[in-house]
Amino acid sequence: MIFRDMDLDKIKTPCYIVDERLVRKNMEILKNVMDMTGCKILLAQKGFSMYALYSLMSSYLVGTTASSLNEAILGHEKFPGEVHIFNPAYREDDMENILEITDHIVFNSFTQWYKYKNMVHKAEEKRDCHISCGLRINPEYSTGDHAQYDPCKEGSRLGITIGNFEKALNEGMTLEGIEGLHFHTLCEQNSDDLEETLKAVEEKFGKYIMGMKWLNFGGGHHITREDYDIARLIRLINYIQDKYKVTVYLEPGEAAVLNSGFLVSTVLETMENGMNIAILDTSAACHMPDVIEMPYRPFIISSGEPCEKKYTYRLGGPTCLAGDIIGDYSFDERLIEGDKLIFTDMAHYSMVKNNTFNGINLPDICVYSEKEGFKVVKTFGYEDFKGRL
Repeated sequence: MIFRDMDLDKIKTPCYIVDERLVRKNMEILKNVMDMTGCKILLAQKGFSMYALYSLMSSYLVGTTASSLNEAILGHEKFPGEVHIFNPAYREDDMENILEITDHIVFNSFTQWYKYKNMVHKAEEKRDCHISCGLRINPEYSTGDHAQYDPCKEGSRLGITIGNFEKALNEGMTLEGIEGLHFHTLCEQNSDDLEETLKAVEEKFGKYIMGMKWLNFGGGHHITREDYDIARLIRLINYIQDKYKVTVYLEPGEAAVLNSGFLVSTVLETMENGMNIAILDTSAACHMPDVIEMPYRPFIISSGEPCEKKYTYRLGGPTCLAGDIIGDYSFDERLIEGDKLIFTDMAHYSMVKNNTFNGINLPDICVYSEKEGFKVVKTFGYEDFKGRL
């Protein structure tokens, strides 16, 4: 555990700390999946774009995938390897720059593909290289528990349903120039859900996969979680690749850094209002917004569920938002001003989603490694807040 190696009293809070040793452990698991199957795994930057660790990660993974021009530029500049991108609808003023740096582009509709395919061909001639293009499909098969994260829910804007796919073909559009299909339907799920999803994908799109060069399984695969069935994942990848003669891509964001990051916070004040309350220098709204959006309850080292331990506190942030509540936790001892609390699994969907609501400062970003120990790689201040407005 990282905190056996450092003196917390010397750490300015709030701060994110990513343990390079734990990231490397995740990378080795993902690399083993590639070695066992020949598939290709990308880093989904939408979940983690802390490029201080890209040098390490690029020695294991084959490249990055982006959801915007800015993410694509970051992957191109900082992560050697393939650069993939998907966006529900590309901006015309971004496309020229996108085509200068990407290797794979996934379109969300036939209309988007037809709109930009001539630009793709011109970019290929200009760069003297090939850009592989694909379409995102929607198998209309939901396996998740959170509707707001379900790309297959009714009315979804993500992916082409089989009805719309075949409608476009019947109206004269073709798959000429399309080399791959992409689906992304999972969210923090195991390979049993992937297996069920693949049945739906094959049933609806199997005949179109045949003849493609690649099939992208998207993200949401919790491959580095302790209970994840990696053997099943390997079997499914090999099955698809053998049957359809395609290369399988996966693009997990969370799995790359799962359980490798921490958010260290300090208690600013305690009070009582029908229950014990502690105000932290860490905000759910600003520093871990998924606590409110998902919602979920992050684990704090040495804490328990409400009433499990002797003293229960409601933990809140320093903003004026009444709902800036992290949750209720119990502790063996009373919390006092200056106590440090350590939130776990804070590498993914934390730094990429944080904000400066109320002018609350962003946490420092830090790395811990065997070679260099604890190192601050980024600090924030007033100019960062001012510059965003």
